[in-house]
Amino acid sequence: MACKVSLQSLLATLIAISVANNGNDSAQVAGRCIAYVRPATRIPSALLHVVPMPAWEQRKFSEIVDVCSGRDYKHLDEGPIPVYGTGGYMTSVSEALSHNRDAIGIGRKGTIDKPYLLKAPFWTVDTLFYAIPKSDINLEFALCSFLNVDWKSKDESTGLPSLSKESINEAVLSVPNVVEQNHLGNFFADLDRLITLHQRKRLWFAK
Repeated sequence: MACKVSLQSLLATLIAISVANNGNDSAQVAGRCIAYVRPATRIPSALLHVVPMPAWEQRKFSEIVDVCSGRDYKHLDEGPIPVYGTGGYMTSVSEALSHNRDAIGIGRKGTIDKPYLLKAPFWTVDTLFYAIPKSDINLEFALCSFLNVDWKSKDESTGLPSLSKESINEAVLSVPNVVEQNHLGNFFADLDRLITLHQRKRLWFAK
């Protein structure tokens, strides 16, 4: 018997756990997080009374990340460094494009609407950009911001989906201060772990 879990129930569970462990301040953080993702989800407005949205600054992606191009890896020897493409891990090589800075991978061609986290060291192929957050930007918040954009609407081709650096850099988002970013980033990292846990349970019940 499959166990169906909604995003709403996961959020409610995470809020309850946060409040139980850390008090009402966590409810305020959760309220901000829910308000941040509500345009992309169907979270009921009743949950948003926890706290009003704070004033955030409108900025371009060029102000929060440095978008870098991937490169061909076939000239490299085998090694311990993972190589990523738009579909994820591909192989391992002897050199890295980013040695110690984590980033967000987003497709240049093909799958352009599935950004994901890249942990350094790594190499990316030429169809995958990697965006390194600037010093005042939380990595998890940056990832959440990338996931909150409709990148398909910025497709510049008539054939294979294509995304340019300019399109990424010119996209606009709302950015809070670093403390708020950390709250958001931590909340969504916890939510991601909770979703993974429920997916594993779902697979177990489906057996």
